[in-house]
Amino acid sequence: MQDTPTPAVAHAPVNLFAEPTPLGLLGLAVGCAALIPIAFGWSLTPAAFRTAAFYCLYFGAGCQFIAGIMSLANKNLLGGTLFTTFAFNWLMNYQTLAGLAEGRLPDPHIILSVDVIFLVIFVVLTYAFGFFSKLLFAFLLDIVVLFACRILKELTHAPVFALPIALATVVLAGIALYLAFAILVNSAAGRPVFPVPGPLFKAAGPVAAH
Repeated sequence: MQDTPTPAVAHAPVNLFAEPTPLGLLGLAVGCAALIPIAFGWSLTPAAFRTAAFYCLYFGAGCQFIAGIMSLANKNLLGGTLFTTFAFNWLMNYQTLAGLAEGRLPDPHIILSVDVIFLVIFVVLTYAFGFFSKLLFAFLLDIVVLFACRILKELTHAPVFALPIALATVVLAGIALYLAFAILVNSAAGRPVFPVPGPLFKAAGPVAAH
């Protein structure tokens, strides 16, 4: 999730850290994996909520927060903003699941209001990542679908949206793993072992100064 590269110039700043994107993506995949049994209704016990909560905290929130801060330090504005923002969303997942384990339900009106804001955020970020890769666009689009289904499920109280939410979680974990493997393995092999398609949109050239 690198921002548009700039031409090499003398004394160009060197990244402070190695590419942190795989860390954030792997943490996301592990967090999603912890949520899948709950999303499909396979395990809805206090122990399941409590266990998933800690995976959301350590991997979903922890890995993405570290990756976000490192990305921002590397001048990767788009990737750093996405990871850091999403990290705090995983903290909320942790708090919600930990509360459910103790029989405490979150206020649905607050959750709905925040989900609407997240939907707007991810719609815009989906468009932005379309300038880098079709797969990144699909990755963000899956998040948009997930939040849209969450909102519709709360508004209609229809259980039919539970399955799309669960499937979107599986797809999110799968794309995250593929992207992480692509960055890690392709750079080690020096060839596209995991091919990543190019941009969906073509960015305009730099605006001339007047």
